[in-house]
Parts: sequence; C-alpha cells; structure tokens
Amino acid sequence: MTRKGKRLTLIAGAMAILGVAAGLMLFALRDNIVFFYTPSELAKKQTASGARLRIGGLVKEGTVVRNGQDVNFTVTDKTSDLTVSYTGLLPDLFREGQGVVVDGVLQPSGGFRADSVLAKHDERYMPRDVADALKKQGVWQGEMK
Repeated sequence: MTRKGKRLTLIAGAMAILGVAAGLMLFALRDNIVFFYTPSELAKKQTASGARLRIGGLVKEGTVVRNGQDVNFTVTDKTSDLTVSYTGLLPDLFREGQGVVVDGVLQPSGGFRADSVLAKHDERYMPRDVADALKKQGVWQGEMK
C-alpha cells in the first residue's frame, strides 16, 4: 500500500471512530438535550421522583405565596400545572403571568423543589426604538409595553 493509501485509510478510520463516539454520546444524552420540559410534557413523561429537571412555563396568576425567603408558586402551560417551592431571592422579573424556568428536583409528593429560578422576558418584548421604527413602516402588529 502506498503512503497516500495508508494516510487515507488512517483518516477514514479516525472519522469512523469519531462518528461512532458522537452517536453514542447523543444516544446517551437523548433525554437531557431538551432545554426544559413544560408541565404537560412532564406529566406525559412520568418521571420518577428525585430526578433533576428543568421546568419552564408561566407563573400562574394568584398562586405566589411568600413566607420570608420561602416562596411557593405554580408553573403552568395552560394545560397542566406544577407546584414549585423555592427558598431564596427571586429575580427582579419574577411575577405572576410571567415566563419562568426553574431547575430542581421532582418531589415524591408530585411537587417540584427548585434550586434556581430564572425569569424570562415576555416573548413579545421588543425595544422601544425597534417598535417605533416598525410603526413608522406600518408593519407593527402588537402593543407596546
């Protein structure tokens, strides 16, 4: 075999090994690649208690109960609800009706114990300058906040 043939064989073998390794990693991580689960997806998935998860949705209106540093609230996706308990300081953007992503552990009681709470901007959020420019062009279709 020539030097060129040996080099091509070596490169092809290395690429095959890398492809198999990447495939095995993706197969092992197939459930953990999701950024977060909604309460409906979590209900369908039937995850065992004690599992570390990330849950996303909206803070349900009228469910935030504060007791010092302890906060209980419900995350909803308008189909299913999940009760969340958290101890600590909440982000400034946290409020009822606002998007939230919580990291934590699913409890045996069916609730969720959060380690961290991330508040999200409304999906319709747009800087005032951009909204004004769109209004001038006549393509603005939303309300300005």
